[in-house]
Amino acid sequence: MTNPTSHAPAALDAATELSEETVDALSRAQAHMDDAGPRPAHETLLSARAANIKQSAVRDVFEISMRPGLVSLAGGNPYLQSLPLERLGETARRIIAEHGLQALQYGGGQGTRELREQICAVMAAEGITDADPDNVVVTAGSQSAQDVAAKVFCDPGDVILIEDPTYVGALNAFEAFQVEVQPVAVDADGLVPDALRTRIAELTAAGKRIKLLYTIPNFNNPSGVTLAPARRQEIVDICKAANILVLEDNPYGLLKFDADLAAPLRAGNPDDVLYLGSFSKIFAPGLRIGWALVPAHLKQRYYLASEAVTLCPPTFNQMLITEYLRGYDWMGQIRTYRALYRERCTALLDALAEFMPAGVTWTTPAGGFFVWLTLPEGVDTYPLLHEGIDAGVVFVPGAAFTATPGPSNKLRLAFSSATPENLREGVRRLAPVLAAAIDR
Repeated sequence: MTNPTSHAPAALDAATELSEETVDALSRAQAHMDDAGPRPAHETLLSARAANIKQSAVRDVFEISMRPGLVSLAGGNPYLQSLPLERLGETARRIIAEHGLQALQYGGGQGTRELREQICAVMAAEGITDADPDNVVVTAGSQSAQDVAAKVFCDPGDVILIEDPTYVGALNAFEAFQVEVQPVAVDADGLVPDALRTRIAELTAAGKRIKLLYTIPNFNNPSGVTLAPARRQEIVDICKAANILVLEDNPYGLLKFDADLAAPLRAGNPDDVLYLGSFSKIFAPGLRIGWALVPAHLKQRYYLASEAVTLCPPTFNQMLITEYLRGYDWMGQIRTYRALYRERCTALLDALAEFMPAGVTWTTPAGGFFVWLTLPEGVDTYPLLHEGIDAGVVFVPGAAFTATPGPSNKLRLAFSSATPENLREGVRRLAPVLAAAIDR
């Protein structure tokens, strides 16, 4: 077995993993403020919105996961070692040498025309064949696209419906705009249509204004669950009947292990779904390039709001991605990723079956980066984070991924950036911690 300390533990991608707070994180922050004496005068200038931007369990784990000797099962990072880095370096050099005045200058706020056309080809591979480059807005990663959506569509007090659990960065982005985030139940087949109907009816009866349904239908972060194809159109139809816009986030869609992709919700619903994509998982997250495919009647408002935040997406990064899509076998790289992540997911699932104590269950993803563990009721996984660190393993507690307050008996494990040997060793270290918690 490979010595787990021989591999630098994968740090969380701070740029893509910004998240909601946990109860404990808030308690620590509040205790610090209470003990700090009189507050600086400028704190009285902070907006109510600023108070909604909070510390997170993922941020807590970020620094911890860098410690030598720890096996990190926390970070949802792509395995960049499989990229042709030397050739990409030469491509970057050539862009600067030959097109530096363009690459290093301001660009258009919507993104370059060529990249928007290429993004339409990427979406065609995902199952969207009618995308118009004029309706594509290039963003600073899909995190920025989520932020813009909340800004454009939501006033304070409006409701955004989410899957429970959901992506922590979306929670943070939405709540910063003082919206009310309301969870909808999921099961092994994803979002439950009857639960969605019930939630909409309850909130409408209470006088709430529901603006968006945010969903990650493919290999949800953190659960790994995929929305069943039979439910997809039904979900859109329910929202359409209630005048709710669907915000479909699909960063992992091409990373299905068997490449038999389910059609996105956007595929047959161009007017009712705002579709978000990203190069972070299929190429490189450090470039911070994502996109929104916006319904034509909403595009101009969305584009202006995006431009107001970033002015223009980085031109050099767009040109590097254009060269990658034009001159590299990018679909071959996707196939490499699929095989790599399938092997690692299998290694993690095998280790869970070998080491986990009775009472622990987990999801079996068909793609993506994550497996979601459920412990018996009454076990709070947040305090177990520190026990796991003492045992030499890091994970992310489930409370980070829900808008529901209070403790969570869930936790997320990531398999994308750890070797099969490290995955097995990490689970071996984690199992006694969970077993002791269950016994208590």
